[in-house]
Amino acid sequence: MKVAFAFFLLAASRFSQVPGPSLQTSENPPANQAVAPSTNRDLATARNLLARSELAEAEKSVRHYIAQHPNVSDGHFLLGLILFREVQSLARSSSSYFSPGDLPSTAIDAQSREKKIRASLDAFTEGAKSGKPSADDLKIVALDYVLLEDYADADKWLSLALEWNPRDSEGWYYLGRIKYGENRFEEAIIAFQKCLELRPNYILAMNGVGLSYAGLNKNAEAISWLQKAISFENGAAQKTPEPYIDLGDLLGQQARFEEALSVLQEAVAIDPKNIRAHEKLGKTYLSLDRLTDSEHELKTAISLDPGQARFHYLLSQVYRKLGRLESAKSELAQFEALKAKEPPRKPGMQSILRFVEDH
Repeated sequence: MKVAFAFFLLAASRFSQVPGPSLQTSENPPANQAVAPSTNRDLATARNLLARSELAEAEKSVRHYIAQHPNVSDGHFLLGLILFREVQSLARSSSSYFSPGDLPSTAIDAQSREKKIRASLDAFTEGAKSGKPSADDLKIVALDYVLLEDYADADKWLSLALEWNPRDSEGWYYLGRIKYGENRFEEAIIAFQKCLELRPNYILAMNGVGLSYAGLNKNAEAISWLQKAISFENGAAQKTPEPYIDLGDLLGQQARFEEALSVLQEAVAIDPKNIRAHEKLGKTYLSLDRLTDSEHELKTAISLDPGQARFHYLLSQVYRKLGRLESAKSELAQFEALKAKEPPRKPGMQSILRFVEDH
C-alpha cells in the first residue's frame, strides 16, 4: 500500500557536503533586508513567470536578480522554489500517468534530478544566511529532502514549519505521509486528523488514516475509513482512485477477492492511466483465475510503465497458469533484469515521492 509548500526560523546557516545544507534555526531570526521598489519589481517578474509555469525564464530572471543583489535573501528563496518546481515538471513530463501512485521507473536521470534538488537546498541555505525564511519556504526544504529520500530531515523541517504555521492543512497531510512511510502509524494518524480538522472533506487524508490503521493491523478501522473516503467522493465532479485502490488492496490481502474486484474496477474507471489500479486489478483477477482478464490488466500496467519489474513477475505467473511456458520464462527474465537495476527504496515511501513530484 501506500507528500505545496513552507520555511521559517533559519537565521544563520552554513553549507554541509552530505547530505545537503546544514540549516541552523533561531527563535528570533533577523528581519529580511529592505529593498528598493525597483528591486521588488524585478522579483515580481520572476514570480509572474513562475506562476505561468515558465520555469526556465523564471530561473534565468531570478539568477540575474541574485547577481545584482547577492545579499538579499528573497532572490535565493525564490530560486529554491523554482528549482523544486523544475524537478516536479520534469518528473511529470517523463511519466505516462498522473497520480499519487508508485514512483515511475521512467523518471528523469537520477544524477541530474539529485543535482537540481541539492541546488534548491543550497539556494535556501544561501538565503538563510542573510534573511528570514517563511513557513512555506521550510515546507519546500522538507519536500526537497523527501525527494532525496532523507525522511528524517524532511520530518524535522516539516514539523518545524507546522510549529510556526499549525493551520497548514497540506503540511499536516505531507507529515502524515512521511510518518506513514516510516511505519510510525500512530503519529501518522494524528497528522492526518490534524489535516482533517482544518480540511474536513479531504479525501486523501481520510485515505491516509485508513492506511495507517491498516499498518497497525486494525483492519476494521482501516476499512471503515477507506469506505468513508469513498463515500465522500460520491457525486463529486472529480474523483481520486486512491481510496478505491487501497480498499481493494486491503480486501485482497484478506482473500476477499470478489469484494475487491468491483472496488478496483471502479478505480480503473476513474483513472484509466493509473498503473497501480491496473496492477491491483490484475492481481485480483489472477487470484480468481480469470487469467485472460489478468493478462490484459498487467499488460496495460506494463504499457504505462515498462520498467516496473514486479509487473513482469505477475505476468509470468499468469502465463505459467495458462500453460504458455515460453512466455512465462521470457517475462521472468525481464523481471530479473529490471529488478537488478532497481535502487533500494522503502516501499512505503514511493507514493510520497510520486505525490511530491506531482503536486
